[in-house]
Amino acid sequence: MPSNKISTSRLKAIFGGSVGNLVEWYDWYAYSAFAIYFSASFFPKGNATVQLLNTAGIFALGFLMRPLGGYIFGRLADRVGRKKSMVFSVLLMSMGSLLIAFIPTYQTIGIAAPILLLTARLLQGLSVGGEYGVSATYLSEMATKSRRGFYSSFQYVTLIGGQLFALAVQLALQKLFLTEAQMLDWGWRIPFVIGAILSLVALYLRKNLEETQAFENQKNHTSDKKGTIKALLKHPKAVIKVIGLTLGGTLAFYTYTTYMQKFLVNTMHLSKEDSTLMSFSTLFIFACLQPVFGALSDKIGRKPLLIGFGVLGTICTVPLLTLLSNTTSQFQAFLLLMFALIIVSGYTSINAIVKAELFPAEIRALGVGLPYALTVAIFGGTAEYIALWLKDIQHENYYYWYITACIFISLMVYVFMKDTKEVSELDKD
Repeated sequence: MPSNKISTSRLKAIFGGSVGNLVEWYDWYAYSAFAIYFSASFFPKGNATVQLLNTAGIFALGFLMRPLGGYIFGRLADRVGRKKSMVFSVLLMSMGSLLIAFIPTYQTIGIAAPILLLTARLLQGLSVGGEYGVSATYLSEMATKSRRGFYSSFQYVTLIGGQLFALAVQLALQKLFLTEAQMLDWGWRIPFVIGAILSLVALYLRKNLEETQAFENQKNHTSDKKGTIKALLKHPKAVIKVIGLTLGGTLAFYTYTTYMQKFLVNTMHLSKEDSTLMSFSTLFIFACLQPVFGALSDKIGRKPLLIGFGVLGTICTVPLLTLLSNTTSQFQAFLLLMFALIIVSGYTSINAIVKAELFPAEIRALGVGLPYALTVAIFGGTAEYIALWLKDIQHENYYYWYITACIFISLMVYVFMKDTKEVSELDKD
């Protein structure tokens, strides 16, 4: 069992893993943040909601690659190491970003433009599908027993940080450097170039990471069983728990983060600049809350936080989104959105450590990554598409009830599961 003392090397590893994670998620979220600018470049002119719907469809298809990425990189991490798997995933992400940066428009190459956009997004989906499970495993294994919730919460700090960085780039381009016309014409390509360059930084950091002791302890044992579906299926209850844990949380997370910027523009009718600024400010506070909730879980357990999210999410989702859709006050919208993100923090801050605590070391990365990726692909990846489609057919409020139902299902899982802090598989490494 690892010592509870935080060493310099352990802090360096957690920092390096977290920063690499931030770059990965920046590349992923840049697509969503800048979709309001580049959607017209890849599809025929027409209804703005329909163009966003097409772009969101490709966003959703990118999610379909995540289970494959969760399998490939999870298997790689369990068999040859967490470090090597994270290095390969960031290389793949940089290829996707570079491709998006240089795709000609629909007006130039016709149908080939959205096809190339889809190809790039599929590469990114493959990469980020592996990123979650492997980085969650790495951070959980590098943390000390008494502070696992706190240190693993930095996965979502950097995940949200990636989105914040994408929005910061967007704000800088909007406010300081480019006009609206320039953003629509060519300025949207800049963040993808930045993403490809930053991937080199992440690559350097990850190549210099230490491997976890948990992997080192078991790397020479049962090599024919590590990272396989057969081995994973020996833990069916843990797999079902990961799916149930993820269902409501991922849908709520993508609604209040990724989709919210479009909601503010398309439903509240804020300007693109105002919606970006509001998204940035709420997400910054949201990121700061993650370690607070993570540390709280180290004191009181994981289960109370999950139940808190489940209960409040079930009760408050419909009222919150209904009020948001009808308010004309930006300050009121900010408060409502911030309240929603505080609720979601009960899930986001600890979901990585809870999943890691369910599996033994030889199957941990695959066990965390694959069922999570499948659930996110089905529910998180389609969140924007379903929301925009229901808006297009004049039934946007149906989406609010859909989120509520999914959170309630997760709540049932939270209520009946044991607190993983007390029965953690990490204690057996």
